Amino acid sequence: MYEQNGVPGLNATKQHFKILDGLRGLAAVAVVIFHFMEIAIPDYSNNFIAHAFLAVDFFFCLSGFVIAYAYDQKLLKIGVWNFFKLRLIRLHPLVVIGAVIGIIAFIFDPFSDLYLQYSGNLVTMFFTASLMIPYPVVPERYFNLFHLNPPTWSLFWEYVANIFYAFILIRIRNKVLWILTIIAGAALFYEAQRSGNLSGGWGGDNIFGGFARVFYSFLAGMLVYRSKWIINSRLTFPVVGILLAIVFLVPFVKEWNPIVEPLIVIFYFPFLIALGAGARLTASSTRLCNFSGEISYPLYMVHYPFIWIFFSWIEKNKPSMSEMIPVIIIGVILLIAFAYLVMIFIDIPVRNRLKGLLIKGAPVKGGS
Repeated sequence: MYEQNGVPGLNATKQHFKILDGLRGLAAVAVVIFHFMEIAIPDYSNNFIAHAFLAVDFFFCLSGFVIAYAYDQKLLKIGVWNFFKLRLIRLHPLVVIGAVIGIIAFIFDPFSDLYLQYSGNLVTMFFTASLMIPYPVVPERYFNLFHLNPPTWSLFWEYVANIFYAFILIRIRNKVLWILTIIAGAALFYEAQRSGNLSGGWGGDNIFGGFARVFYSFLAGMLVYRSKWIINSRLTFPVVGILLAIVFLVPFVKEWNPIVEPLIVIFYFPFLIALGAGARLTASSTRLCNFSGEISYPLYMVHYPFIWIFFSWIEKNKPSMSEMIPVIIIGVILLIAFAYLVMIFIDIPVRNRLKGLLIKGAPVKGGS
């Protein structure tokens, strides 16, 4: 750690776990494919990637691990408000960018005029999406908390977790963290039994699912870091990536989901975090992991408005599966390219500018 303009550790960085970055990108791509496929094949039992929604639980667990790793020693030095500012700088530009893309796609969707029914709500929809205020107002499309950009729901819970971390979790000992994690695991099982699976959290009628999912996974990720459960091995990124991808390909069986899904989230994802953190990074996979990690969040936050257009196209034209498959493949590739351009030309410059202002505006040590 070092001081910058009187704020200890404001600019300090720690080494990244590159393979975990790679896994995050793999999970983001799986989410995009899943969102296409759940529109093309609404019956999850016939969907080859039906359990990719569990990628969100993996994100939450990874977030708990990374936040604890990055801030357990740093937060008290930089202060709570600087922590919040840094998190907002890291996360919020893409929240607003996603809302902008979402409202443009909603209004100019060439296959739907649904926006006309909500013309009086457009301003409210945009500002609530930009400010992370749940506003489920379009029942025709699943009553999402944030219709313009539905994946924002998980960022809402990520913000909640960060607030609890800064004010409470940073101060508790591991024994208390264990107790909370066990309680959270019980809540996760309850949610799985109540809802039949762990796919909830995104809509006005299943919002409790989001609380249960982030409650457990964020705490579990913290526990992996604080307990030093890093499994050193000679496994490489492709191997660990396959171990993660297997989860997304697990068949969707209604009778078994309430048991299988919480078991995966409670035990398997923390294990994968520990395994990925200690796996061996080869020269050949370094660039892939770097790119995968960098693109993961932009891809997650900009893809869904185009899924709505895909949905409208299917509603209007009723295409066959043979017609949808090339659209999905090309769509995934184009969305990765689009997310990369958004990251390079908008997200990174905005974040760099905001972080520069934060450092410039930090009080000089000993000053008023």
